[in-house]
Amino acid sequence: MPRAGLTTERVVAAAADLADEVGFENVTVSALARRFGVKDASLYSHVRNLGDLRTRIAFLAGGEMIDRIAAAVAGRAGKDALAAFADAYRAYALEHPGRYAATQIRIDQALVAESPALRRTAEITYGMLRAYGLTEPDLTDAVRLLRSTFHGYCALEATGAFAAPRDVRRSWDRAIDALHVSLTHWPPEEEPHD
Repeated sequence: MPRAGLTTERVVAAAADLADEVGFENVTVSALARRFGVKDASLYSHVRNLGDLRTRIAFLAGGEMIDRIAAAVAGRAGKDALAAFADAYRAYALEHPGRYAATQIRIDQALVAESPALRRTAEITYGMLRAYGLTEPDLTDAVRLLRSTFHGYCALEATGAFAAPRDVRRSWDRAIDALHVSLTHWPPEEEPHD
């Protein structure tokens, strides 16, 4: 492939595809250069280093994922929105394992603040949870509950860790039911004891 055809967008998209194929942790500048048939140095005019490449994959994947979630939750509220959000999250994580892994990396907060996709993620997530009547600091706690539940379930499912005969989808649906009950009956925060 001619070097002249390389753009930052093409490089990052190819890196995201590579992540889905070989695992996010196996994406390197050298592996990506081999994919394009160029020397590593040819890619450094498009990405600064491996950390920059991985951050760009994370932003690309985060944007793709929130687009899917936003389409799923549009016009929904309460349990319907929660289930649509969760299903879109799970589908993306299972269909794009390398991209999904990229969304879990720690990113410098200054870069996060500049990302429209990540701001949109917060807006959609917090918007869905506000329908449950939650305000801060409960909103933050609820986001953490959802993220840890969704991520944990998807990570275990992706590795085949659910060996019981119970259908994995039925367990997922019951988990969403349980989250809905928890969000609907969110416990008041107790005053700290001195």
